[in-house]
Amino acid sequence: MIARSTLVFKGFPLSNNESISSTKQAVYIIGDGCAALSLAARADELPQHQMTIVHPDGAPESKDHIWGFWWIDGLDKAVKLARKKWHFWSITTLKGNVILSSEFHPYYALQRTKWERNCRQLAKNNGVSFVGQSKLIDAPQAQVLDSRPPVVPINQMFQYFIGWEIEASPGSFDAKKAILMDFRCDQSRGIHFIYILPFSSSNALVESTMFSQNRAPDTFFETAIESYLDQHCEICDFTVIRVEKGGIPLGRLPVSKCVNKGIGGNGEAIRPSSGYAFAFIQKQILATIQQAKSKKKSENTSCPLVITRPHKLVDLWMDEVFITVLKKRPEAAPELFLKMAKALNGDEFALFLSGDAGWWLRLKVVLAMPKIIFMKALVFLLTRKF
Repeated sequence: MIARSTLVFKGFPLSNNESISSTKQAVYIIGDGCAALSLAARADELPQHQMTIVHPDGAPESKDHIWGFWWIDGLDKAVKLARKKWHFWSITTLKGNVILSSEFHPYYALQRTKWERNCRQLAKNNGVSFVGQSKLIDAPQAQVLDSRPPVVPINQMFQYFIGWEIEASPGSFDAKKAILMDFRCDQSRGIHFIYILPFSSSNALVESTMFSQNRAPDTFFETAIESYLDQHCEICDFTVIRVEKGGIPLGRLPVSKCVNKGIGGNGEAIRPSSGYAFAFIQKQILATIQQAKSKKKSENTSCPLVITRPHKLVDLWMDEVFITVLKKRPEAAPELFLKMAKALNGDEFALFLSGDAGWWLRLKVVLAMPKIIFMKALVFLLTRKF
């Protein structure tokens, strides 16, 4: 379960030689993960703000994993650092298979450590300070942003996963196509699919993923990976060179009531229906920078940064209905994802999942879904009776 301290900072950590500039707005960011570092890397675009990244006491060690995203405006820097891209991706169930493609919105895989290392260096070059939580002084005019993971309610649905990056014999994988979802695996414990990112014909990340309110034992995920490789890839001999493991909350999370403004996952950047966050964090930061630049031109003064939710209300509403269907009718999940893939082309699919859908595209998705179970989900949200 993801959780975080509700500690409210009354003072702020500074190094011995650091002082708060009277001409700049001091900004302290609690946490030093994706959101904090992504913002700090662009500190040169916020000359009226002095940023300090605060590493919380007792924070868990950062673990490497892959972030997936489709290219949209604002992700050019991430694209340059990405490990690989795919113009083709597939969704497969026992009843069918859909292969989508896009020339303009390929799917990218980005290594977390590479992104954060690059951001950290850019931040240091831009004068951002990095400190621990141990030394505190009063700084009543400073703005505090909290980028730590959000508090997640009991019974929240999660996307649980274990991924193995493996090395097999050449020709084992189709390196031109990513497999986003293959539901031809054990469905006895809930919504379960295999996700494969082939970096070459012999090297791939193979991930067993579940949408569930309860995490299955590790052996369930590991057995699923081995069985899939044997049955569908004819791979029995392989070497595991890296392991990923985690859980991402699905569904809309409650807004933090802490006095410190949330950013990133703690600032409503996680897409409720998919758990995707990286691209939405970059959207949130871009909007923050654009607003600060606009404010500076109109007022010619520094002021606290404005952090806004990167999702449109209509998309949050659609996601809430969709997650309700998954909770109440998990057996329908493979059909729902297959129907969506059949109804859209690759560009539309990428834009919809990236939060860049227009009204016509949203309508296409709605019309592709089975009506009765979605109407029941809507009624449940309004009356709490399914």
